[in-house]
Amino acid sequence: MEVKNCFRAVIFLLIFVILSGCTGSKTGITQSATEIPSTAQVTDAPLPSAEPAPSQTATVLPQTTDGNAWWNNTVFYEIFVRSFYDSNGDGIGDFNGITQKLDYLNDGDPNTTTDLGITGIWLMPVNPSPSYHGYDVTDYYDVNPDYGTMADFKYLLKECHKRGIHVIIDLVLNHTSNMHPWFIEARDQPESMRHDWYIWSKTNPGYVGPWDEKVWYPSSAGYYYALFSSAMPDLNYNNDKVTDEMYNVTRFWLQDAGVDGFRLDAALYLIELNKLQADTINTHQWWKSFRTYYKGINPQAMTVGEVWTNNIAVVDYVKGDEFDMAFNFDLASQTMRSISSWNANSLALYLQNSYDKFSKGTYTTFLTNHDQNRVMSVFIGDQVKAKLAASVLFTAPGTPFIYYGEEIGMTGSKPDEKIRTPMLWSPDDYAGFSTILPWESINNDYEQFNVETESVDPNSLLSFYRSLIKLRNDHSALNAGDYFGIHADNRALLSFLRVSREENLLVIINISKNPVIGSTLSMDKSPLNGSYSSDLVFGEGKVNALATNKDGGFEAYQPLAEIPANGLVIIELR
Repeated sequence: MEVKNCFRAVIFLLIFVILSGCTGSKTGITQSATEIPSTAQVTDAPLPSAEPAPSQTATVLPQTTDGNAWWNNTVFYEIFVRSFYDSNGDGIGDFNGITQKLDYLNDGDPNTTTDLGITGIWLMPVNPSPSYHGYDVTDYYDVNPDYGTMADFKYLLKECHKRGIHVIIDLVLNHTSNMHPWFIEARDQPESMRHDWYIWSKTNPGYVGPWDEKVWYPSSAGYYYALFSSAMPDLNYNNDKVTDEMYNVTRFWLQDAGVDGFRLDAALYLIELNKLQADTINTHQWWKSFRTYYKGINPQAMTVGEVWTNNIAVVDYVKGDEFDMAFNFDLASQTMRSISSWNANSLALYLQNSYDKFSKGTYTTFLTNHDQNRVMSVFIGDQVKAKLAASVLFTAPGTPFIYYGEEIGMTGSKPDEKIRTPMLWSPDDYAGFSTILPWESINNDYEQFNVETESVDPNSLLSFYRSLIKLRNDHSALNAGDYFGIHADNRALLSFLRVSREENLLVIINISKNPVIGSTLSMDKSPLNGSYSSDLVFGEGKVNALATNKDGGFEAYQPLAEIPANGLVIIELR
């Protein structure tokens, strides 16, 4: 009887496997017809023929085992492709240039110390575009020929994945270029289907945008709405055909190209409700549907939203049904302000507020980005302040993002072209970026601040970045541990606990020009319990042991006799 039942079980199992193979998708993920529209459902125009999808072995990276998503254990590096490295001598950075410089970013060996150690890359727009910056797209299914071919792009992805680097790209959904064939057809053929892919008015509605800017522009077909400029007309997401098309774009980059996720540009401006142009309920609903769609293609795909507003509004986008993460602009601004003014107290409040307001692992940290004056320009060339900012970035909660060149102290102030200048690789002609005059002039201080020169200087900003990124990669508490603010009796000290299942780390940062002597720390309660030996992970000095009360708190604990000026100290409590 038992043998007969086992035989039946085997037969049923075989039938189940066969039927599953018939009904499943090519990627092994079952998807309904309503989740992924067919080409016929999307548009009457043919899609470009896609190259074969990359093999799964090239795109599947090891996932974390500590209960966190891969992006919570990642240090990202933002790259403007045009300015990173020119591989073919035309003065413009390209995909092959990034590939050639991957060993600088991450050589794939965690035991080496000559690479930066980043584990994620965000590529600014890679699509064809008439502008230098690329945020006005003319073809969502191809790459900018200035940067190379789709084959070059896929080879870059393959080489990144071999090194354990995830790659996300800018996905510009809010608007297209006014030179996109869709818009040209919409403007020149008002009776066409694509006319309603954009937002039109027969007369000028007259209202302005969130920054009091002009948003309605005249054309032969009437006035069209464009939030950012006349060259970037907004798409109309009240039209389901637009949504279907952009779903296809998303599937193309995740499934055919093989990227690991998206940075979503201008996320809070997607759908307007007349004069209400930001953060509408329709925008939230669209992002919720979008999450269902892209997670259906790849559950491990990540999105990070550019929701450039106050955190009260940002948190609504990362409650688990829209974006995986959002940029914490409030914290970034306060970090720069606090360090500029040597004020630890205000920064401590913002760190605690961010941690309390957001769900764990849902915000990213950064200092400045491609839309803001560079860190070193804000600090007027002060390397000490730049190191303090890096100390906060890599020890505080949140997934850190580095803007390319930040780690070597590149300067740059508005206009935008001057904060997106070529990377400084060496003291050679054109800073080693190219063999000819680059698309944008090289920074004047390139002979002093460049990768080659700073790599051999143990006290350089680059060496400091390398050390801190390695610390973060090696310590689970810094990566995605819990955060507990600590009260210091000296206003110059920023202090907190980072706690994971594996370790407890005490972080102390002296945000002042003077050493702090004899200072003590206190907290009411924590997950600590009992007596701890104290080992120095980063910094110098003899560390004192710690004993906690029944609530895990402590009073007047003096970890070190002296905290050096502008110093970072990390102590492991065993």
